[in-house]
Amino acid sequence: MSLKYITPAERFKKYLPKDYVELVDYGPFGKTQDEAGPGNMGQFKELMEEHPMCSGCWMAYFIRLIFASLPAPEETVTLGTAGCGRLAISQAAVPFIYGNYGDQNAMASGLTRAFRIRFPEKHKDVITIAGDGGTMDIGFSMTMHSWIRGEKFTTIMLDNEVYGNTGGQESGMSPKGAILKMAPLGKKGEKMPATALAQAAGCVYTVRLSPTNIKKAAKVIRRAIFVAREVGPTFVHAYTSCNIEYSIPTEDVFADAKEKEKTRFQFEEYMTDEAKAVIDRVEAEEKAAKRAKKAEVV
Repeated sequence: MSLKYITPAERFKKYLPKDYVELVDYGPFGKTQDEAGPGNMGQFKELMEEHPMCSGCWMAYFIRLIFASLPAPEETVTLGTAGCGRLAISQAAVPFIYGNYGDQNAMASGLTRAFRIRFPEKHKDVITIAGDGGTMDIGFSMTMHSWIRGEKFTTIMLDNEVYGNTGGQESGMSPKGAILKMAPLGKKGEKMPATALAQAAGCVYTVRLSPTNIKKAAKVIRRAIFVAREVGPTFVHAYTSCNIEYSIPTEDVFADAKEKEKTRFQFEEYMTDEAKAVIDRVEAEEKAAKRAKKAEVV
């Protein structure tokens, strides 16, 4: 997509579905984060408004936040694989490619390279969004090799620490001792060190978080995307609980996320010097643009 491609001629708007016209007029396409971003969700037409996820699903909230944080949704493509997350990701008004059983990072590698050849003058953001099973278990080899090759796209792992939509089997990201429906004796092995693996494989920017702070979560998502455009692979590891398989009452989902933030999902941000230079430059440019806009108003 592109902003020009999605924007209809004024005289044709009356023939188009109302939802589409409202998305173009009042959605985040071509707008800044101050105009249509995480800070004012509920005041603009969002890219993902409906989904079939469970009531109280923390993953659905975080996916909604991802889409509200995109620097350029009209220039973005997402990829995913089997799992709960793709049920929501595929509902967003951003092109989505479904990969079979963990090959999303392999497809993203090819897509990123093709975009750079076809659109050398543009930043086309490619983002894989998949669960812990799709990223670290079934898709492990393709995830690791995309990082080792230095592919320039962002990987976001939705870690609910279980195979949530196939009955509750343990995953590599389940914590040691976790008792699940299909692991009644408790998991024997340790939780995989995902961010350490990402750094060892060459990711230039990694973050581990429990997304309890909207502004902070949006900031790291955007940083990961900006750095991937210019430097190399980036990785966001987010806690997105499964309230069904871990029997978390809906009213306690946020409290659970806060508790995990104090333990195995303590905030951790890593960046190389080259990645830091990009972040410093982009954020300085954004601040300068805000000051200029404010001066125009005055």
